[in-house]
Amino acid sequence: MHTIKLKRVYESVEKTDGYRILVDRLWPRGVKKEELLYDWWPKDITPSPDSRKAFAHQAENFAAFEMAYRAELEANDFSTEFVDHIRKELESQTVTFIYAAKDPKINHVVLLKEWTETQLKK
Repeated sequence: MHTIKLKRVYESVEKTDGYRILVDRLWPRGVKKEELLYDWWPKDITPSPDSRKAFAHQAENFAAFEMAYRAELEANDFSTEFVDHIRKELESQTVTFIYAAKDPKINHVVLLKEWTETQLKK
């Protein structure tokens, strides 16, 4: 089985990216739709607008945001479909979650990757 990688949408596309999934609810600033290479945009797996706004990409809000987003993932009716889709893609290629956030460690994509990997082990 292949792995899940994380990459900002502003970084160059590489063959090793494999299946590219845009995991932001909003379209990335400064990127033209016809220029971004991605295979899937599952907005329903991203944080709710309320959670995203409360977090505001501030480090001091991250712990509360993490709890809220994990709860959203567990309650999300789309979660099973999302994980099943990732599992299928990982059988043949790497999956890369692409995102726009500036901070590579304090963002929802880090949480989504951890949560997805946990779900894949079940």
